[in-house]
Amino acid sequence: MRAPLIFTAAGALLLAPLAAVPQGPAAGSPVLPGAEARGVALAAERAARTPVAFGRCPDEEGLPRSLECGTARVPLDYARPDGEQIDLTVSRVRAAGPERERQGALVFNPGGPGASGMLFPLVGIFPEWKRLASVYDLVGYAPRGVGRSAPLSCRDAHERPGGNWQAPEHPTEEQKAERIARAKAYARGCAERGGARLRHVTSLNNARDLDVLRAGLGERKLTFMGASYGTYFGALYATLFPSHVRRMVFDSAVDPSPERIWYRNNLAQSAAFEERWADFRRWIASHHAVYGMGTDEAEVLAGYRRARAKLAAEPAGGAVGPAQLQAAMLRAGYYEDYWPSHAGALAAYLKGDPQLLVNLASPRAEGAAEAENARAVYTAVECNDAPWPTRWQTWDRDHTRLARRAPFETWENAWLNLPCAYWQGPRQRPLNVRSLPGELPPTLILASERDAATPYAGALELRRRLWGASLVTERDAGTHGLAGGPNACVNRHVEAYLIDGKVPGRGTECAARPAPEPEPEDDGEWTPGDPGEETGGRGLRPALPRAAGWVPAAP
Repeated sequence: MRAPLIFTAAGALLLAPLAAVPQGPAAGSPVLPGAEARGVALAAERAARTPVAFGRCPDEEGLPRSLECGTARVPLDYARPDGEQIDLTVSRVRAAGPERERQGALVFNPGGPGASGMLFPLVGIFPEWKRLASVYDLVGYAPRGVGRSAPLSCRDAHERPGGNWQAPEHPTEEQKAERIARAKAYARGCAERGGARLRHVTSLNNARDLDVLRAGLGERKLTFMGASYGTYFGALYATLFPSHVRRMVFDSAVDPSPERIWYRNNLAQSAAFEERWADFRRWIASHHAVYGMGTDEAEVLAGYRRARAKLAAEPAGGAVGPAQLQAAMLRAGYYEDYWPSHAGALAAYLKGDPQLLVNLASPRAEGAAEAENARAVYTAVECNDAPWPTRWQTWDRDHTRLARRAPFETWENAWLNLPCAYWQGPRQRPLNVRSLPGELPPTLILASERDAATPYAGALELRRRLWGASLVTERDAGTHGLAGGPNACVNRHVEAYLIDGKVPGRGTECAARPAPEPEPEDDGEWTPGDPGEETGGRGLRPALPRAAGWVPAAP
């Protein structure tokens, strides 16, 4: 992949401003500072005595009747396990097969940070999940801060900040100053609204919560699948609690290297999205007869920039400007099955019909509170987890240089994360993810070679750090989230591992899924979090993070 090379050039600049990150603690089970270790053990013991009581889901969850719901109680602060407690909401669909074949609970996290997995158990309706759903209770949950699990927000979700239409690829000094002010205000809002709870919204606490949930489900050992960010705190769990691991699937792996959490990983992501954006443009060009946007990617890019300029002057439908257009095209960078609808909306707009783009990209008032909650948790986790550069000059230098080669996502990603430069709470030092021979059972990593959200180098690094890990690579593809999707080869390896405990040695490869075909008619309507939304009548299956309720964060 070329993206890591782009990143390396920028990443080399970042050593000086970041605090030194110590090596992790020596191997052991579990490995935690003393107070937190005792707190987790005590909370897990309590959870085992009073397991999660499942019943009808509360009406406010808005979930189908086929799901059961319950709560798992965890300490806000594991160093003070007898202090304030918070309840995590949990969902479940019981294994459909005979009791004698049941293998326990399969717990899933769709990523984020800030995503809820409460919809995950519904994936059992898809044919690709039938075998797993027959032997496992499918369990999803909302991590701390998310949904009704002690929800976090940093501002009024219905207040739209100024300048919300624009998303310049090379911002002016005036535009940078305006975004700096917004980042400072957002960081202040997190501190004011989050109060004392804010500092406890971290990846390490997500891993600790997972162990309490394991105990509350009555499981001696954990079977877990994490996608995207879920792979990171899953890897923390494997490091902290190796003797508690039964089986773990890491789908679309985050690079867990301490020095890359999170500033460098975000730069790497921006570089990789430039490559994925080019993939999408090449696909559009290959279907010029349908979209009429040109026969090569440069012509498609020129059309995209014409659309940006037109939207900057007059937002479509009064709601879709360059920022909303860029966010829509970014979603297509995550998921190939979005390509037909998103290409169709862009092409129609350029031909004078804005309605498909308005349907596709307009902010939705009914989802504003959920989107703000997701952004707040994302920000809190990333800012709390690790040191960040605190000098604007560092951000400006690194992103200006990277944007010369990767303008599509670089600055929008910077603005999303810039509150971390002005964060008012303490920063942790990332744990050194690692296992020694014999500590962990075999684990399974899934990675798409051209995934931009979690570049492929992260999967290689995670395999290097976890003894016995096996890597399944989908070659020449870039969809984010592989398990339970349309690639039968990937699904066979997931089933062989989760059902029979078999891994393909150090790794194996699967050919890419077929590229999507253009759709002659599509209304462009996009509804996040609907597990059936991308399947209606077209034979497509949503990538697992999206099926379980996760969607990319808006800028």
